[in-house]
Amino acid sequence: MRAIPLLCLALVSALSFPARAADEPDLIFKKTTTWKFLSPDHKLATYAIDDPIVGGVACHFTVPEKGGWTGWLGLAEELSNASLSCRQVGPIEFKAKFEQGEEMFEKRRSFFFKKMRIVRGCDKTRNVLVYVVYTDKLIEGSPENSTSSVPIMPWGTSMPQKCSDWMTE
Repeated sequence: MRAIPLLCLALVSALSFPARAADEPDLIFKKTTTWKFLSPDHKLATYAIDDPIVGGVACHFTVPEKGGWTGWLGLAEELSNASLSCRQVGPIEFKAKFEQGEEMFEKRRSFFFKKMRIVRGCDKTRNVLVYVVYTDKLIEGSPENSTSSVPIMPWGTSMPQKCSDWMTE
């Protein structure tokens, strides 16, 4: 009988604090924005992630992280604000075809309903990759967003590929 409450506790813990996946972003740093007495502070957290489909592109994003006891427990609904900067960091290598507005990354921003998403597209005319970060919610989304573009440039002796060649129609 004692195993059932322990099993429930383990299940709730696993859902509240998921294990770090291979495609999780790297934490670069956190900076306190509001000091809280006897509980964790509110912070801005800056992360880096490589585009899993487009080699040679890295994105950095900054999001607010709520402190206090609800933030510490993972129960606070995070703000929808996010900033985004993506750059070419090596030769561009497409690994698969993709659709306009295809999701590159997703991160939970509340216990149940809110998610931050980074999506990717291609400006075919200018040969530029375009990334947008936004937050959505089951019932209503948020107009808060940020856009970053990555012109596909030669790297070393390699000629740049065209993003339009890798688009699905």
